[in-house]
Amino acid sequence: MGGSGNVGTAVLRRLRDDPTVTALAGVARRAPRRTPPAPYDTADWHAVDIGERGPDGPVVERLRRVFAGADAVVNLAWLIQPSHDRDQLRRVNVDGMRRVLDAVVAAHVPHLVVASSIGAYSPSYSDDPRDEEWDTGGVRTSDYSVDKVAVERLLDEAELRHPALTIARLRPALVFQHAAGHEIKRYFLGPFVPSGVLDGRLPVLPWPAGFRVQAVHADDLADAFREAVVRQARGPFNIAGPGVVRAADVADVVSRGRWREVPHAPVRTALSLAWHARLAPIGPGWFDMGASAPIMDTGRAERQLGFRPRYTGVQAMRQLVAGIVRGAGTASPPMRPR
Repeated sequence: MGGSGNVGTAVLRRLRDDPTVTALAGVARRAPRRTPPAPYDTADWHAVDIGERGPDGPVVERLRRVFAGADAVVNLAWLIQPSHDRDQLRRVNVDGMRRVLDAVVAAHVPHLVVASSIGAYSPSYSDDPRDEEWDTGGVRTSDYSVDKVAVERLLDEAELRHPALTIARLRPALVFQHAAGHEIKRYFLGPFVPSGVLDGRLPVLPWPAGFRVQAVHADDLADAFREAVVRQARGPFNIAGPGVVRAADVADVVSRGRWREVPHAPVRTALSLAWHARLAPIGPGWFDMGASAPIMDTGRAERQLGFRPRYTGVQAMRQLVAGIVRGAGTASPPMRPR
C-alpha cells in the first residue's frame, strides 16, 4: 500500500531481487504507468483510493480482492498534502487505515506491517533515548501527529478484536534519500524556496534553539520493513539512523558552517503566517512536532529485526539536500519532478 512514494519506492527497490519474495502487488491512488521502469516493474499494480468519499464497502471489497492470498500487507499509504484540507487528510490517513484493516481481516491475511512514525510519540525535550514504551499521545497541534496517534489506536483495537492477526508497526524518524529530493521540497519547502539556495549559498542558517532531529535513510528503513515481513514480526519498532542531526550538521551543508540560534516563538509565528497566506506548504504543527520529538532508542529493532543501518542520520540528510538541489526524483507519480 502506497508503493509509489518515498518509502514505497525504497521498499520495492529492496524487494525487487529478493528470492524470499515470490510476488508483489502494489496499490496506489495514482499507480505508475502500464510498463513502469525499475523498481516499479516488480509489482502488479492496482489503483485504489483508500480515502474515496462514500461508504467503506466498495473500497474494502476492492482491497480484499487485491489482498486475497497474500502472506502480508505492508501499509505505507499516507497523505501530507493538501495541508489545508483537513477532511481529506483524515479520510486517507485514518479512514483509509480502517478500510485497510477491514480488508486484511476479510481476506484472512495473517500479517499486517504498518508505517507509524516518531510523530505518534508524546513530547520529550530530553536527549535521553526513549524506547517503544514511551507514550503515543502525540502532539495536539500537529494534524500529522494526531492522525498517526489515531492509527495507533486503530491498531490497538485490531489487536484486541483479531488476536490471530499479527501486527507490526514501524515508527521511523524523518525518512530521507536522494531520489526524494523534489518530492520533499514540494511537500515541505514549496515553490518559493529556490533549490539552489541550499547548495551552501545561505549566508547564515537560522536554527531554532535546542532543535534536534533523527533521520533514517529510506534504504535502511526498507531493510527494516523487509525483515519485519519475512520474520513475521509483531509489535512496535523504533527506526532511526545512528546519531542526531543538529544545527552544525545542517549548516555544514547549506551555509558553509554558519548558523545562529533563534527563539522558537518568532519562527513559529512566521511559519503560521506563511502557511495561512499559502506561502509555505506546512503549518506550525510541524514545527511543534519537530521541536518536541523524542530521541528514539532503536535497540528493539536491532535485536529482533537485525537492524543495522548503513547510513547515519547526517549522511541521510546530506543525500536529501543533494537531491533537492538537483531536483532528483523517480518515474512514479508522487516522486516525479515537475
